[in-house]
Amino acid sequence: MAADMEVIEASPAARGKLRIVAIMTALSLAMLVAALDQTILATAIPTIAAKLHSAAGYTWIGGAYLLANAAGACIWAKLSDIWGRKLILLIAVAWFFLSSILCAVAVNMEMLIAGRALQGIAGGGLLQLITIIISDLFSVRHRSLYLGLMEFMWAFAGGIGPLMGGAFSQYVSWRWNFWINVPVSGLTFILLLFFLDVHNPKTKIMDGVRAIDWFGSLSILGLTLMLLLGLDFGGETFAWSSPQVICLIIFGSFCSLLFIYSEKRLAKYPLMPLNLFSRLSNVAILGVTFAHGFVFIAGEYYMPLYLQSVKLASPMRSGVLILPLPLAEAFSGIATGAIIHRTGRYLELIWIGMLLMTIGNGLYIHLDVDSSLGEIVGYQLLSGIGAGFLFQTPIIAIQAMVSQDDTATATATLGFIRNMATASSIVLGGVVFQNSMGKMKPSLLATGMSESLADRMTGNSAAANIEYIGQIRNTTQLLAVKEAFAWSLRNMWILYTCMSAVGLFLSAFILKARLNKEHVETVTGLNQEKRTVVQDIQPVAI
Repeated sequence: MAADMEVIEASPAARGKLRIVAIMTALSLAMLVAALDQTILATAIPTIAAKLHSAAGYTWIGGAYLLANAAGACIWAKLSDIWGRKLILLIAVAWFFLSSILCAVAVNMEMLIAGRALQGIAGGGLLQLITIIISDLFSVRHRSLYLGLMEFMWAFAGGIGPLMGGAFSQYVSWRWNFWINVPVSGLTFILLLFFLDVHNPKTKIMDGVRAIDWFGSLSILGLTLMLLLGLDFGGETFAWSSPQVICLIIFGSFCSLLFIYSEKRLAKYPLMPLNLFSRLSNVAILGVTFAHGFVFIAGEYYMPLYLQSVKLASPMRSGVLILPLPLAEAFSGIATGAIIHRTGRYLELIWIGMLLMTIGNGLYIHLDVDSSLGEIVGYQLLSGIGAGFLFQTPIIAIQAMVSQDDTATATATLGFIRNMATASSIVLGGVVFQNSMGKMKPSLLATGMSESLADRMTGNSAAANIEYIGQIRNTTQLLAVKEAFAWSLRNMWILYTCMSAVGLFLSAFILKARLNKEHVETVTGLNQEKRTVVQDIQPVAI
């Protein structure tokens, strides 16, 4: 009888542990597919661009996903404040499921880019809501372990993504880069449906629709899309002085003023609380987040281009050769979670991370035709360790400075900044690369290369035609093409190193706060109850 009583008494705790395991499994799978679609195509894009006969695809297959990520990030978070986390997360997972199918069956580049944009909108929701839900479930001090797990999944996706992309493209079909999302998304939806138990406000549909910050949402979409499109078109599709580019940049910048006015004067439930920017420390945290997002994605996205163009690596081999980068990110990410959980210290990790990432990307500048395997691996390890320290530390830093009621919007703001950074990084990096390759045409022609081949190897078509490099039989021309790619990529690494240095400078202005160990349930909905919990969020001496 005593044994039976022990079983009965232990069962609620066991069920609670099972629920947590199921929830974290579902969130991990959601993080995996959202992160995977930022990296799985890095080694597959040249093949896809060639199969669909579109040179513009190299930048926009990735750019459309990241651009949509940035545009919709804050909107997903606010919708979850209105209708509850579970419902909105389930919608995001279902959206990702359907958009992945659309990408898999795309018959031309336009259809694929549209599918990638829809996928990016859903992916942005997944990335935001996963972090917010973990922040809802655990205290500031303890959530670092679970955020560390999410960072591991991100890094795991960064490692396995290029391998999978290269393997699918080389041995099966590039379409499997999207079909792989379907079963994972389906399992994620089922686990969340049955196990995720968070506050459900049961907001009426029309009440929620009226509460949405429509003007703020439209203005932030305009800001994101027009500004980044203007930057991408400049110098290639249109001249920088063209009316198209000037209007996109000017009106995109004007949308930022409209957004600020909306958040300050019009919105009853603003997407982004402007008081978040009243502290210099918070602004510095967001600046570090932008620098990190801008820099880390470049290595994962453009290193395969270096390996396939300059080193003539196959898609599969290039996926293997960039493994040091995500493995280093995974190692330092797990270590970060453990250190913060044990010591409560995060500021020193931000400093170390920014320093190592700056040095690592600075070393990328030296990559050329003759770079050894040791240099390629070593530079990636250094940069990856630094980047891994910076995925969750800014989140912890900004959450430590706000109340639990403001955690979701603060996290969403940081997520928007990071997504904006990754999107602009791919676009601006592509602009620098394309403009640099455009300047190399005379040197290629000087080797006796034909006009048609020189056109194929330079400008905005260069990245989509790297599979033709290995077919060049003239050794002088082959070396000239490799040097052109290496020089153009070098200019990109200079840009990323400078941005990383800016982040290192801004990290000096971040203040330290004590991490609260007390967990407070987050109440969502329009009539959420205001909680007054004693919480020390004042800066403390280091």
